[in-house]
Parts: sequence; C-alpha cells; structure tokens
Amino acid sequence: MNDKKDVLDNGPFFHGTKAELKIGDLLVPQHLSNYQDKKSNYIYFTATLNAAKWGAELARSKSKERIYIVEPLGDFENDPNLTDKRFPGNPTRSYRSKSPLKIIAELSSWERHSDEEINHMLTSLKKLSEQGKNVIYD
Repeated sequence: MNDKKDVLDNGPFFHGTKAELKIGDLLVPQHLSNYQDKKSNYIYFTATLNAAKWGAELARSKSKERIYIVEPLGDFENDPNLTDKRFPGNPTRSYRSKSPLKIIAELSSWERHSDEEINHMLTSLKKLSEQGKNVIYD
C-alpha cells in the first residue's frame, strides 16, 4: 500500500469490470482495455462506488458485471481522462497506476444504474466517438 503522507486518497478503492477474478489476483497494465481496442498502459480504479458501477456497466463484454475492492500496490495518480475534464478537481476520485492492484474482495450486491441512464451514457459516448472526442489518454 502507498504509505506516503501525500497519498492522493486513502480509499477504499474499487474496480468495475466484467472480468471474473479471485481474491488475491493482481490487476496489471498491458491487458486489453475494456473501452478501447488496444492494450492499456495503466490499470484504472476509483474510490467511489458510482464510478466503479460505470466501469462495470460500460465494459465491453457479455459477462456478468462485477465490482472488486482493490488495494494499490504502488504509486498512483489522478486519471487525466476525468480529472478537470467536466468538473474542477477529481470529484469521481478516479485514479490510474502502472503498478498492480490486488483484489481483496468482491462486492456481492450493488444497485445498477437504470437502463435509461446506461443507454444515455452509451449514446453520449457514441456521439463523442463520432466527433473524435472520445479519447483516452493512456
């Protein structure tokens, strides 16, 4: 765990995905992104359940949506894809790291966003893609 006094956030931290993982597994960079057709240089996570739900719901897969509680095993930084993009600061408490995240638990139940909210988000993301603005800085 990052024990520095200047740590960005003390968590707890979440990772939303459709990947089936086990307690103790490590999430590492250089796996195919859930959102782009490329390998990601970072592993992304959040300290808000709402952002983790979006991660699980928007991941490209037909598998079950899952939210894991994770422990960063190294330094991490604000996710520049969200920080200061719509709101000042990092209200979604979204982060990324080149170091592994350790799966320490899985949330057994959580309330999904409504189908209407998910469809609205998918439509918005599609529009951004069509405009060339749905860029992930990785």
